[in-house]
Amino acid sequence: MPLGDGILLKAKDTWPRTGKVYCHRVEQWPADAEIIERVSVRSCVRRGAAIDRVLDRGRKSRSEIVITNARGRQMMFWQTARAAKQAPPAVALPGAPASGVADLDA
Repeated sequence: MPLGDGILLKAKDTWPRTGKVYCHRVEQWPADAEIIERVSVRSCVRRGAAIDRVLDRGRKSRSEIVITNARGRQMMFWQTARAAKQAPPAVALPGAPASGVADLDA
């Protein structure tokens, strides 16, 4: 991805179809890498924990890479813009009512 000095990612799929595709960084381009498609990038912008990408093509042009930390290591997921919109917001719901709160149904 054309950010800073560039970011090289290895992914298990060519395009996210139904969910998120796990990715991880690689230090250099593998000698045996297979180029599946070459497409110009119209936009590649970092937005907090996400990198928004827009490719120069009619279909499947928008996607994002979400960067997070889990189990003590960095994890990256590649998803389409549609999958990102359908994902529930990251809101922590309380497990039990706080003590001293009145029962509103009474």
